[in-house]
Amino acid sequence: MKTELDILQMAQALAAHASARQVVIAENIANADTPGFKARDLRPFTEIYQQSPDSMQMRTTRPGHFSSFGQGSLFPVGIDRTAEASPNGNSVSLEQQMTKAAELRQEYDLALGIYTKSLAILRKSLGR
Repeated sequence: MKTELDILQMAQALAAHASARQVVIAENIANADTPGFKARDLRPFTEIYQQSPDSMQMRTTRPGHFSSFGQGSLFPVGIDRTAEASPNGNSVSLEQQMTKAAELRQEYDLALGIYTKSLAILRKSLGR
């Protein structure tokens, strides 16, 4: 009998992606005035999740690393190629970062909603 539910794993992965993306967006905003700083972002969750189920496992580089979801190397960070650089070489646009933060909030709310509804369905099926 399979004890792990794919929907709950997907919701957990989506929440982990939202968390990792929040860190990247916060770093971008913090470095908005740093000359030469390039805005960074994560690949969309759909691209990462569709690769393969094995790719959603966190990669550890040392024996002391945790083996559950977290920032680590689970979601590789790349330079945001859509951002246009200012004269000092900085490519962070606060307007774009705020838009991404709003999208991120929706992504997190979706993950939480999926998780909550899935648990409610399980409880109902068990008669609780």
